[in-house]
Amino acid sequence: MFNFFKDSLKRIYHTVTSKLQGLFGLKAIDAESLNQLQKILLEADLGVQTTKVVMEQLEQAARSGNLQTGQELKEALKKQLLACLNLPKVELGQVILLVGINGSGKTTLASKLAYFYKLQDKKVLLVAADTFRAAAVDQLENWAIKLEINMLQGLPNQDPAAVVYQGCEKFKNEHYDIVIIDTAGRLQTKTNLMQELGKVRRVVGKVLPNQSISTLLTVDAMLGQNSLIQAQEFQKTTELSGVVLTKMDGTGKGGIVVAIAQQLKLPVVFISYGELPEQLKPFDANEYVLGLINN
Repeated sequence: MFNFFKDSLKRIYHTVTSKLQGLFGLKAIDAESLNQLQKILLEADLGVQTTKVVMEQLEQAARSGNLQTGQELKEALKKQLLACLNLPKVELGQVILLVGINGSGKTTLASKLAYFYKLQDKKVLLVAADTFRAAAVDQLENWAIKLEINMLQGLPNQDPAAVVYQGCEKFKNEHYDIVIIDTAGRLQTKTNLMQELGKVRRVVGKVLPNQSISTLLTVDAMLGQNSLIQAQEFQKTTELSGVVLTKMDGTGKGGIVVAIAQQLKLPVVFISYGELPEQLKPFDANEYVLGLINN
């Protein structure tokens, strides 16, 4: 995963890491240094609340004399970022529901996850339950053909829950190891969408009562704090297992990872970048923080 940062997150290094290095090289840390750090964290999309949490700890360390040099600042910042990110590890179940707004990379993630499990010699089934958006079904079908992975799809505008029911029956009767369900990202209103997702979840629970169900929320890293707001809305009405940060190669920030973990207490499970099926990495907090603060 470390090479992923080196090769694919150069914009983060340019806009965040290079600025941090200037502070880490200081022989003495003062109030102005901490003000500069606060500005960098806000620009990196940690958000006001998470930045406040981190800065309060650093300022307290400075007042107590435990943070006097740039190198000590580096170590203290590393510790605080890890404290935000180190949440209990998620063990994904055999049933994986993907939720998120349209355009957040949900369908692309479905194909990447299928490929991820195929490489582990798992028998994988894709279920195209976003029946309201023909492009989503076509996109998933194209990937299923390329990756030689079985897929179940319904008719245009068919009840998504009915498609999910068929998919769960197929999963059970044909002894699949993993089923990945691509759900709708937009209906007439937010309420309708959340009700639909709830219905899908109930169908899965009814057909596969003994299977562990994981719900992953796709979050577009390019949207910054707007992604955090979206995550908050989904968390209010949907039982989420964790988050997948998508489009990480297209953002010069990346601090939204820390904000979501710290504020929502949702672990980041994967980071997705690019369009190729192999461009999906399990999230590792230590490697992420090291990639962010090391030049």
